[in-house]
Amino acid sequence: MDKILDSVNSPADIKRLDISGLRALCGEIREYIVECCSENPGHLASSLGSVELIVGLHYVYDTPSDKLVFDVGHQAYAHKILTGRKEDFKKNRMADGLSGFPNRDESPYDAFGAGHASTSISAALGLAKAARISGSNEKVVAMIGDGAMTGGLALEGLNNAGDSKDDILVLLNDNEMAIDGNRGALHSYLLNFTTDPAYNKLKTHVWNKLGSSRFRSWVQRTVRKTKAGLVNKSGGDLFEAFGFRYFGPIDGNDIAEVVKTLRRLKDIKGPKLLHTCTVKGKGYEPAEADPTTWHAPGKFEPVTGKRLSGPYKADRYQDVFGGVLMELARKDPKVVGITPAMATGSGMTGFAEKFPDRFFDVGIAEEHAVTFAAGLAAGGMKPFCCIYSTFAQRAYDEIIHDVALQHLPVILCFDRAGLVGEDGATHQGVFDLAAMRSIPNTVIAAPKDEKELKDLLYKGLEITDGPYIIRYPRGLGEKAEWRDIPPSPIEVGKSERLLEGSKVAILALGPSVNRAVEAAGRFKAKTGECPSVYNVRFLKPFDLGMMEEISRFKAIITVEDGALKGGLFSEVSEYVASRGLDILVKGAGIPDHFISQDSQASQRAACGLDTDSIQASLENLFSEI
Repeated sequence: MDKILDSVNSPADIKRLDISGLRALCGEIREYIVECCSENPGHLASSLGSVELIVGLHYVYDTPSDKLVFDVGHQAYAHKILTGRKEDFKKNRMADGLSGFPNRDESPYDAFGAGHASTSISAALGLAKAARISGSNEKVVAMIGDGAMTGGLALEGLNNAGDSKDDILVLLNDNEMAIDGNRGALHSYLLNFTTDPAYNKLKTHVWNKLGSSRFRSWVQRTVRKTKAGLVNKSGGDLFEAFGFRYFGPIDGNDIAEVVKTLRRLKDIKGPKLLHTCTVKGKGYEPAEADPTTWHAPGKFEPVTGKRLSGPYKADRYQDVFGGVLMELARKDPKVVGITPAMATGSGMTGFAEKFPDRFFDVGIAEEHAVTFAAGLAAGGMKPFCCIYSTFAQRAYDEIIHDVALQHLPVILCFDRAGLVGEDGATHQGVFDLAAMRSIPNTVIAAPKDEKELKDLLYKGLEITDGPYIIRYPRGLGEKAEWRDIPPSPIEVGKSERLLEGSKVAILALGPSVNRAVEAAGRFKAKTGECPSVYNVRFLKPFDLGMMEEISRFKAIITVEDGALKGGLFSEVSEYVASRGLDILVKGAGIPDHFISQDSQASQRAACGLDTDSIQASLENLFSEI
């Protein structure tokens, strides 16, 4: 029997279906997402839970004329499949394939790009205002997960949108709150009544007749309080306080209820919020049972749910961080751990279990995480605040004003620094070196391997004038032993010479050091010439002694897993230029454009950061000089 999904190539194709057809389509979309993600890993559980919401939105609204704005994009796989990208979804998050997130360059159905959380409401409000100014009657919907609602930007958007008269629907996809407690005769009656077209037409007529008088304000407050008293268990009073008309909660995995409610809300004017409750991982038993693991499970066997990633060949940097943080906490009762909703990804779940009173997950709120850490430091604690590098960009102001300016010893651990692979342009952690280097009172360190990460984390206990930034990459380390080995003392601002040579010096930062050493070894074996290789280790303070040592060299190659503009290459170039040295400086790093999704290895090769590229640079440079 032919599948409905086989004949769906755009949202127009689903509008001919009845509810039973839509229900079958939702099941087929789930099967397709599981099938594709089992071979080509992606963000699974969130997208499984949101299928009915996305099918309902495309069924009721006229996309792409009407605009759908997604928050983060982990929940948007069904959207991609329905909007002409069904076959391309098999190459989701792959080179020359689809981005893992909504992308304006990819499809006219992607009204706004998404990668970092909590942006949807602000973007949707901008689109709604643009439509009103231009005289368009298009509808705008922002679909946001409950986790993203913890972000300050989402609340800023709510505050501004609720004060406007713009026609915007915020669809809250809540996959944590229980549904049963909010369902019943009274709730169902209120939902049907408040979304009824006749009721809303009468309500609008009454408000217009009352004008802008004080009496109207009093009546509205009275109605709002009465309604809040009836539905406050679902949180509706909070959104009403922001100026939104609140509807729900409804079962977001019931396509009939989703379609009925969206149809009724479509023509209600002004800012409104529909609260939907969904099950993360819906329809796939392993994902429903463990949605955290199945958020991004890697490869798996779709029938049994057996994960196929196998044992790690080396420790992941995030696990080294988590393990060492527990060591530090055992030694010092003032050590605390902070994460903005990334406990599992940052390797902090063990710490949270062992030291629950000293672990703080602040939600998707990077700015708050940093200032909260600053407050802890001001109170005499030793905060280790772990943030993905790409998300730390959001806390730039707080790092400057709340940490550096006040000389507070906050240890900022930037996970996923450098090239991150399949997550693509929105998640590359390549801008932190350039961004942070100009901040006074700041130490910036990058370990070459797992053991050096441990050493640098221990150094954090000695920091008295912060911030102290340690950046380390996504994924596996270099197989360096670190367990049950005492930390080695490291002097802040001091590099390490790993190979002694002549003519050319390679200055490498972070795990790129290992590829630089390997390239230099190959080059020596091939030519008999050997460059000096330095593990820079600290971008700031920069080791001027190292630079004096190599000032007699003819050329320098810098190697960094970060933006060339503003990072190590800039630091070295500025030193050479300021002293009028006759030294040729070449840089390997991230060029001045955004890096799309691909494997980390392929991205490194494209940026000249793999061993072969560094060796080729050496050969060219020795020939040139």
